[in-house]
Amino acid sequence: MSRRWRQIALPVLWLAVLASAVAAVRARHESRLLFVELERLSAERDALNIVWGQYQLEQGSWSNPAIVERVAADRREMVFPRPDEVEILAQ
Repeated sequence: MSRRWRQIALPVLWLAVLASAVAAVRARHESRLLFVELERLSAERDALNIVWGQYQLEQGSWSNPAIVERVAADRREMVFPRPDEVEILAQ
């Protein structure tokens, strides 16, 4: 019985070892692919954060009252009304 057990167990164990090795190689490969994707996404996130910061600075500069007044005067030809043109309405 012992010899029969060896004839069956040895090939089964070899197949188990080979399957385990293939699974380990595949897991390592997938791990590397996921790490590369993670690094790419991190770089993209960093680039988007830089662009967002630049937009924040631009928005801050465009909301400056002096710039708004200059753009209104230059592009839209808007002017402050004279005091005699101002009407105050009661509620």
